[in-house]
Formats: sequence, structure tokens, C-alpha cells
Amino acid sequence: MKIEIPRECERLGAVQIYGLQKVYELDSGGNSGRADTSHNDVIRSIPSEALYERQKNMAIVVPVKNERLKLIEGVLVGIPHPCQIIVVSNSPRGPVDRFHIEKEAITNFCKFTNKKVLVVHQKDAAIAKAIEMAGYGELLGEDGLVRSGKAEGMIMGTLLARWLNNKYIGFVDSDNYFPGAVHEYVQEYAAGFEMFDTKSTFVRISWNSKPKVMENSLFFAKWGRSSVHSNKTLNLLLSHFSGYETEVVKTGNAGEHALTVDLALNLEYASGYAVETHHYVNIIESWGGILPPNEEIVHRDKVTICQIESRNPHLHESKGDEHVEDMIDASLSVIYNSPLCPELLKREIAEDRALRMRLEKPEGIAPVRVYSNLSNLKLDTFLEHCEAAFSSESESLSLV
Repeated sequence: MKIEIPRECERLGAVQIYGLQKVYELDSGGNSGRADTSHNDVIRSIPSEALYERQKNMAIVVPVKNERLKLIEGVLVGIPHPCQIIVVSNSPRGPVDRFHIEKEAITNFCKFTNKKVLVVHQKDAAIAKAIEMAGYGELLGEDGLVRSGKAEGMIMGTLLARWLNNKYIGFVDSDNYFPGAVHEYVQEYAAGFEMFDTKSTFVRISWNSKPKVMENSLFFAKWGRSSVHSNKTLNLLLSHFSGYETEVVKTGNAGEHALTVDLALNLEYASGYAVETHHYVNIIESWGGILPPNEEIVHRDKVTICQIESRNPHLHESKGDEHVEDMIDASLSVIYNSPLCPELLKREIAEDRALRMRLEKPEGIAPVRVYSNLSNLKLDTFLEHCEAAFSSESESLSLV
């Protein structure tokens, strides 16, 4: 892959946020043994061998809930072969057992690709027991099982990636219509880890465009409606502390993202649609040097956030205007309720929300549920119980 080096970088404490990087060639070939100096070092050429080596240590988590089987299969087709795939499904078990149907389809995929996929149901009782025994009961609901929600599934996937000894973990939504886009995202994850080889690297993908049908023709919109709000507000938050206006954040709602497992275990997770934006906020809270140090977090030299613009358009299921408004509210909630957020920005968020929702007067946004970072979990205990759960050949946790 040929990719430009970042043009800008915002620094806040131990946090480095690099500007958007453009891909110039999706496949730059193998390693010829010579450094690429033809672009005066503004373009980085990453050989396919280097991407392959990163992907061998990478788990790709695919959260699933009632998606069409063809969509799920297309996503799996796009994930490069070296990666370990972890499918976390929260599809209903009755009256029709959707999870069983999904598992059959994935088993068939594995038969033809000679690949192992870890498939787990989000309500698996054995995994819930392992989480409870490890002292992370906040993730469980009143029924003693893992709560429903995308963030909860991501936490489960993160823990399973650690159980499988993966060094990197990436997330891909299961409603993506283009297998080629999925393939590109994972290649860019690997490129980001190759360019920024640290223990705490976060790679976030900015979609090239989102195709929409307008007046019987395709229109390739640059930004999603939710992204416009989250990016703008995160940039205002950074500007408040730096004293300089910035537009460096382009991936406030990036569902397609990857990070080192080491960093993933030290991040909080917000529930619902707030999870991606909260990662930005939590990193600044914990490593930005603004709030008092959190003794629960083992501090590192730096956290690097890398943003890469994809070349493929992103086409996914349309879930309506109400879904978009819920995403915007959830994303802005984690900024509004953060101890970092200044009063001036809180007022701006409330006024913007009043305009969108046509409220008579501005009002605040209720906080979302936030799960503490996974360093609070007794990892050895979880891994031990997880191994026992897998050995029991549970139907809702299996390597197919």
C-alpha cells in the first residue's frame, strides 16, 4: 500500500492525533529489498509482506444482530485470510433461532475457505459467568447475562481477542454491502500499525464517501449527518485546550477502527451509539494531562491516533432519520457530560440540539452508560473460565 504521511498532528499531553492520510495505491507490491525514495519521504510504501505480518496478529470482530445472511457472508469474504475473525451475535434465539442459522452459514463459509471463525452469542451463559467471576459484573444485566448493545458486544469481542493472544483488534460493521470496502479497511488497519508501531496505537477509518440515491442518480456524500456533528464538537473541545482552532478530527463516529489490544484493555466503553466518540473523549481524559492522573491506568509514553481515508465508498443499511438523531445525541452526550467539557461548549451543544429537535428552549443531554476500563477485570480469572467454557463445547461459543 502507498499512503501519504500525515500532514498535521495535534498534541495534548501524551495524546497524538494525526491528520487524515490519503491512500495512493491499495497494493504497492512486495518488498523489493529497496526503500522507496521516489516521493521524498512524503509517501510511505508498505509492502504486502508487512501488512500480512500485522494481520497474522489481528482479530477482526464483527458484531451481528439480525443482519441478512448475504451481508454477513460478504463481510467475511472481505476480511483478509491471515486475520482471526470473531463474530459476536446478538440475534434472537426464538421463535426462529437466527443465531443457529447464522452459525450454519458461517460454518459453510469456513468449509470452502479453510478458515477458523470464532462464533459466540452475546447471551452465552458461560462467557457471562467468566466475566462475573473476573469481577466485571457491571457488564451483566439483571438476568446475569451480558447486556444487549453494540458496545457490550465489542467488549466481549475484545476479551475473546485477548484470550486468543491477538496483538491487534479491529471492528467491522456487519451491514456493509461492499466486500472490497471491508478488505480495504483491514489493509489500512495493518498499514496504520506498521506506520505507528507503538503499544497504544488507534487506527480510525474515514469513509471516502457514502453513496445515496438522489433524483434517480447516485450522489456520493462526503460526510454522514452524525459525523458532521461529532467531528465539529470534538474539534471544538481540542481547540479549547490548545488555544488554536483545528479540524484535525475526521473520525468521531468511525465504526471501522482498530487498536492494539493493550490499549483496548485500558479504555472505557460507552453503551449504544456513543462508543466510538467516547473512545476519543476517554483517551483525552486519561492521557491528555488535563484531569488528575487516574491511578487505575498504567500510563504509557503516548497514545497515537491515526486517521486514514478509504478509497472505497461505504454503503450500508439505511435505518432512518430517527436512528441518525439517536446517533448524534449519543455521540454528543459523552462530550457534554465529560469533565473536560467547558460551559461554553455545553451551551453550544444544547442550542444545536434544540434546533435539531425543534425544542422550545435548549436543554442538556442525559449521560449514557459507561463501562470502566477492562484493567479492572481479573484477566487471568477470565481467561481460565473462558478456556473452560470453550472446552465444554457450548453451542453458543465455538470455533467453526
